[in-house]
Formats: sequence, structure tokens, C-alpha cells
Amino acid sequence: MGFLSEFKAFALKGNVIDLAIGVVIGAAFGKIVSSLVDDIITPAILTPALKAAKLSNLSQLVIPGTAIKYGNFLSQVIAFLIVAVALFLIIQAINKVQRKQPVVAVEVKATKEEMLLTEIRDLLAGQK
Repeated sequence: MGFLSEFKAFALKGNVIDLAIGVVIGAAFGKIVSSLVDDIITPAILTPALKAAKLSNLSQLVIPGTAIKYGNFLSQVIAFLIVAVALFLIIQAINKVQRKQPVVAVEVKATKEEMLLTEIRDLLAGQK
């Protein structure tokens, strides 16, 4: 039973849950970026190359005589660059927010009991 309780304590920590949420959001973001790259950016950039090669589909853009599909590779490179730039901007924004938070010293006001105890301590110290 020790293994199960340790695993439960590990799995329910805040960091693990945050990581799981990040993975899910990252997967959804990846799909959005893939769609952006595959459906909008890559066709816009590679349409002249497709027309010059007299092809209609990006997956047909291959090196002649081989099975190397450099059109798909270029699409994946563009997707990677978009994700990398987006993550860089997010991390940069988080770092700016964390740097701007100054450390504020909180002054604690003594309660009545603490003030009375301080007076008693001072009186006792004066009697010695």
C-alpha cells in the first residue's frame, strides 16, 4: 500500500497537475499551429514552387527520383519556428512580470497583548 500512497501524493501535487494542464494546452496549441502552417502559411509561401513544378498538392513536392518529400519537411520547419517564437514570447512576458514585482516589507503592528507583555518584561528587567 506504500507505493500507491506515494504515487497518489506525487500525482496530486500542484506541479504535476500544472504540467498535465500544460501538456493538454500544448497539444491544442500544436493543432492550431499545424493548421495555420498547413492551411495558410505553407501554401502561401510554397504556391509559386508548386506552380513552377506543375503540382497541385504540397505532398507531391518531392525530389525527382526519390521519396524525399521536402514540401512536408518545410511545413514542419515552419510549424516548429512558430511554436518556438510563441514560447519565447510567453516566457519573456512571464519573466518581465516576475521582475516587476518588488518585495514589499510588511510592518506588523503589535497587538495589545504583545504590548502588555513587552511592558511587563521591561518592568521585570528594571527590577533586577
